[in-house]
Amino acid sequence: AVVEPKRIEARVDTIYDLASLTKVLVTGLLVAKIVDDGQMTLESSVRDLLPEFAEIDPQITIRKLGTHVSGIPPWIPLYLCAPSRRDVPKAIREVIQVNPTINQVEYSDLNFILLDGCRRDGRLDLDFEFNVAEPLGLKDTFFVASEISKVLKNANRRRIAASEKGNGFEKQTCIEKGYLQPPATAGGSDMFRHDVIWGEVHDNNAYFMGGGAGHAGLFSTAEEVFKIAQQFLPNYTTLLKPKTCELFRTNFTPGMNEDRSFAFQLASTPDSTAGTKMSPESFGHLGFTGTSLWIDPVKERVFILLTNRTHDRELPFANINSVRRRFHDLAIEHLDRIS
Repeated sequence: AVVEPKRIEARVDTIYDLASLTKVLVTGLLVAKIVDDGQMTLESSVRDLLPEFAEIDPQITIRKLGTHVSGIPPWIPLYLCAPSRRDVPKAIREVIQVNPTINQVEYSDLNFILLDGCRRDGRLDLDFEFNVAEPLGLKDTFFVASEISKVLKNANRRRIAASEKGNGFEKQTCIEKGYLQPPATAGGSDMFRHDVIWGEVHDNNAYFMGGGAGHAGLFSTAEEVFKIAQQFLPNYTTLLKPKTCELFRTNFTPGMNEDRSFAFQLASTPDSTAGTKMSPESFGHLGFTGTSLWIDPVKERVFILLTNRTHDRELPFANINSVRRRFHDLAIEHLDRIS
């Protein structure tokens, strides 16, 4: 779980920075609940929900954000593009084309930051706590606010897996994309952290936005990820109407470069990390820190793999997709053998 500054073994109850699993476990679930309650539909236009985006294409809908076919760019360093977190909407609006040409899936953090904004239900962490964590009895699932993460006591973070030492990956990405000039010693480089990121969110945009946003920031254990994941299965959900769970196994992007349901990738996508034995309708998501969740709605199985691949590793970080595929195949072989 931690190698530097001291060694702490990983345990079954180790708490991990889930990174982009936040997109499905928090934002996707909460938006589905709002759709469930009839307060919006998948075809609701973003510009109708967010007045500050009144000039964007009316065809950019909740569904297009949730399936990554909005045409919105994948990522920008908001901590370099916005003077403060209050200016984040303006920074995103400036990179959205008025009439984008959309013919393929382009995975984008910005889609889910906007989805969070479309909820109009106040702070994401509090909404999640009230509508998900409390009803499910979660004790080890939370967002860590940036302003308190620095003062977390060692006793409280001993159960949390550490991440990268500093923001070296994001700094290098900013240089490659032209947001900073090498050696990146000025022009906003003080927005990067340099110590081991431990007990605070790894994603620097989420950190800049207060510790969490629609795309990243949730921490949890494997057991509690499982409890949330059950909410996407009609025979187990207690937060959604069973019929609403169809959103997560339905292919909304047929014929495109990826098969996408609402918030998730489908196992029918070529080279997905689902492996070779999962049902094609299975849906899943990955997290940059090394996390993974796949759900098979046919066999009603949930597969969770939590690692901290960004910790105590030199750049570039290892691609662990082959490990994920093998993990799923081995797990399914075992489950089939004992069932």
